[in-house]
Amino acid sequence: MTVNELAEKAGFETLNLADGSDERTISGIYCCDLLSVAMSKGFPGAAWVTIMGNINAAAVASLTDMACVVLAEGAAIDEMMVSKAKQQGITVMQSPLPIFETAMKINGLLNA
Repeated sequence: MTVNELAEKAGFETLNLADGSDERTISGIYCCDLLSVAMSKGFPGAAWVTIMGNINAAAVASLTDMACVVLAEGAAIDEMMVSKAKQQGITVMQSPLPIFETAMKINGLLNA
């Protein structure tokens, strides 16, 4: 599944859609709110489910080459993250669901 397909099928609000997201494949799901742990354990192609909507989360997503960031629980995104996401080509979506349910929804779509 591509990032664009996830954005269309999941019903999450897209806060930033990066160029190339129609070709970027999601290889799995990663859930974590500790940035230092996400930096060491996040993996390329992951749909990262978190509540961290700040510039540091955009940096971690870029550093680990994650496919997208999905902010669970309706977590807010600050303007600095929006700017960094645009600059780094990171797709950011927002889900009203808790982290576990957001991840399960993505999992269901990945395995459909």
